[in-house]
Amino acid sequence: MSESGSRALGVGLLGVGVVGSAVAEALLSGRSQANVPGSHPLELRVAVVRDLTKERPVPAGLLSDDASSVLSNPAIDIVVELMGGEEPARTSIAAALSAGKHVVTANKEALAKHGGELIALAEQNGVRLLYEASVGGGIPIIGPLSSDLLANEVKSIRAIINGTTNYILTRMSNEGDTFDDVLADAQALGYAEADPTADVDGYDAMYKIAILARLAFRAPVELDSIYREGIRSIDPVDISNAARMGFTIKLLAVARDDGRGLLVRVHPALVPNEVPMAKVDGVLNVCEIEGDLVGPLWLQGRGAGAEATASAVMGDLIRIARAPGSQTRPRGLSATTERLAMDDHVCQYYTRLVVQDQPGVLAGVAGVLGNRRISIDSVIQMDSDSGRGVADIVLMTHPAREQEMQAAITELTALESVVEVASLLRVEDYPDPS
Repeated sequence: MSESGSRALGVGLLGVGVVGSAVAEALLSGRSQANVPGSHPLELRVAVVRDLTKERPVPAGLLSDDASSVLSNPAIDIVVELMGGEEPARTSIAAALSAGKHVVTANKEALAKHGGELIALAEQNGVRLLYEASVGGGIPIIGPLSSDLLANEVKSIRAIINGTTNYILTRMSNEGDTFDDVLADAQALGYAEADPTADVDGYDAMYKIAILARLAFRAPVELDSIYREGIRSIDPVDISNAARMGFTIKLLAVARDDGRGLLVRVHPALVPNEVPMAKVDGVLNVCEIEGDLVGPLWLQGRGAGAEATASAVMGDLIRIARAPGSQTRPRGLSATTERLAMDDHVCQYYTRLVVQDQPGVLAGVAGVLGNRRISIDSVIQMDSDSGRGVADIVLMTHPAREQEMQAAITELTALESVVEVASLLRVEDYPDPS
């Protein structure tokens, strides 16, 4: 590949959907490179789409429905993969890298599942695989972890990295609506897909935290090792109870090395109202990174949307345009990083039990928890339903081990006096600022 400073670099787009259209418009207008002197011009040469009859912001002469027109084209120096999903995206990325082409992608699923293989392939072929847009939309997260923070041993990453679930939980908190009602509104507004599984069941956040954890902790992070829990079971009653107790419920993605090993988890959690994470509302994303040298860093912004994601894609393209012959080597993986299971997690727990409205019930519940060495911090409230003869008991525990808490929940469910364990939520621990 020639490195002449004046030679234009040919760009091939795989996918011209919402984000791809924004990237195509930026490339065709040339405005994204106006303030980057000394870089190679970027020239859109082919854009691959499924339906050639659909109107696109790309001249008809640049459109194709054949991926080989990009992957096997010697005039293409950089492939931008914006198809999404695992396949055929993974195969196309691998083919481009094997052909000696740089790749820019926003594909979190392909990277979470095959990142190690694809990064190795890029290194073998002396090209670059850049993926800033895969996590956090326009928020710069991948870049700092890949370069600016290399001198740090990262201690933890804690993030809200799915805008759909944050929007749903914010609406439920502010308006008291049910999950189903807010989800329907989110779908109507375009914040949620017709099939919302990836978002509301935590898969999207799981893919993203896997990518971040691999970079930050230099450890392979298999998806089946990540604890994942979505927000479908969140009830407005629990959101209201949490608010009275001084908490907000958020879907968190967390990767932390506590000295014993690395635990990666995605689940809804009670976040204290006084910490900034509790105030990140709507479709905003945030990533909190703590390094041993730099301390805590806070990155917040639009985590999705055509413009924000296109900004990250264009940033990666310009990095290549400024130095197409250079190669960013990823931090080497550590074979010694211990992995912790969710059973090892320790935190406070919020639980809401529906019980028979009769004497002695609380003593029986306390006995089960005590036998598991779980102490009760407080009984928050007890609301009776005389018509059904039941009551809600809301408990907050002292810090306990996940394995013991789950065993206690199984035993509580078996008690005759317990009608239902209606909810179990973890409380996210934040250090005392004093």
